[in-house]
Amino acid sequence: MKKSFSQRFNLSLFVFIWHGFFLSLTMSMIDFNTVFPALITELTDNKIIFGVLYSILLGAPLFFNAIFGYFMQYYQYKRKFLMLGIYLRSISFLGMALFTYYFAQRNPLVVIISLFFWIFLFSISGGFAGLAYTDIIGKIFKKEERGKVYTYKQFFGSIAALLGGLIITKIFSPGYIEYPLNYTLSFSIGSAGLFIAALAFWFIKEPQAKVTNQKKEPLKTFIKNIPVLLKKDEHFSNFIIVENLSSFSLMILPFYIVFAKDTFLISESYVGHYLLFQIIGTIFSNIFWGFIFNKYSSKTVVSTCIFLGAIIPIVAIVLSFFGPNLYSIVFFLVGFVISGRRVGFDPYFLEIAPEEERSIYLGVRGTLNFMTVIMPTIGGLFIQTMGYYTTFIIVTTVMLTDLYLIKHKMVS
Repeated sequence: MKKSFSQRFNLSLFVFIWHGFFLSLTMSMIDFNTVFPALITELTDNKIIFGVLYSILLGAPLFFNAIFGYFMQYYQYKRKFLMLGIYLRSISFLGMALFTYYFAQRNPLVVIISLFFWIFLFSISGGFAGLAYTDIIGKIFKKEERGKVYTYKQFFGSIAALLGGLIITKIFSPGYIEYPLNYTLSFSIGSAGLFIAALAFWFIKEPQAKVTNQKKEPLKTFIKNIPVLLKKDEHFSNFIIVENLSSFSLMILPFYIVFAKDTFLISESYVGHYLLFQIIGTIFSNIFWGFIFNKYSSKTVVSTCIFLGAIIPIVAIVLSFFGPNLYSIVFFLVGFVISGRRVGFDPYFLEIAPEEERSIYLGVRGTLNFMTVIMPTIGGLFIQTMGYYTTFIIVTTVMLTDLYLIKHKMVS
């Protein structure tokens, strides 16, 4: 007996909620704005090393996404790429856990060197998994359904993230588990969580993709055609510019906790404290972003998110004079920005990317977000040489410029 449309939709929605729930729980275990920066500051005081690691985390997929997109466009089904990416990420979590356990105290340099490999693996596997994931969502759900899917996924993911935040708070509470076992346990839970998150995708029926180019063109030709695509599709090229400039806010996110540690000399117990505030901000923001998305558009979500990214550095500077507890507001607002980017940028991209060329657009989008690659390193260099205040003001200025471009260059 064939399933009704409603049954198929609900099953597909459940699959993505399941994945989003366990993925969010997992990502709390290595949260890149609190947990991971705290680990790096335990291993080294060098801000540039942290910036380079964060650049690899955000940027490694971008170098490969055009190649991934090129190969994926000839495959009608993308689930195998998604599953492979998730399992490789799980392995990278496990690798980080083992190296931290064995070497963090005896030889921190070994852990730092290993992190360059594990973060690279974590990053590129997430890159091609993300391409497949976005393409599958685009095939399964209609345009008018995607906002609901992202909102539901974000809501249940936020609940899981809150659970993960409570686990992190317990793991990093004073006297519970000593360093480096606290990080080892956190990463191990992350590895198991990703494995569980992937299980749901075995039960989904992936629609067959439209493949327009049955004859493979050389990769060199594909890369040469990228400027032609950007010139042909002005909306897409404007989107690329806006998304690149928005990476300035991403550049500074992991440094907010480093700024707090340098300013307030806080203990590791604040890692869980700030993560909880970030997650609570994410949960509250779901209602806010859902309202904005449904009443206005994904473009409005993006522009509001960019505005928040512009004011957070100023808020951080002001609250640095009022102690570590009030500074928690910064992470509450960071939760809004993280959630807003997920709810805004991807749905907007799916609206402007032609269905039959989605894999190509995904690859080009990822690869041309080159500023995401260099900004964390530049952020670490700026902070190391010019200090936090100057860097924060630069970020605010660029984000306000980006906001102007959104309002005048991006279509609704």
